[in-house]
Amino acid sequence: MIKVTGIIKYQDIGVGVWTLVSESGETYELYQPSENLRQDGLKVTLQGKIRDDIMSMAMVGQILEVHK
Repeated sequence: MIKVTGIIKYQDIGVGVWTLVSESGETYELYQPSENLRQDGLKVTLQGKIRDDIMSMAMVGQILEVHK
């Protein structure tokens, strides 16, 4: 489980992808983000798990499954 603070960004890649750009500059692809997280420019602190067992067509960063 990791905790990350950053900004939610929408990237128009393929069918579109929601990402979290951390304060340290790392980009995470959000795995099935809830409706309330789908807000471009929203500053958040999230807790979740890095999912190494799934792949993405966007390939913008590690996949983060949000728990909180």
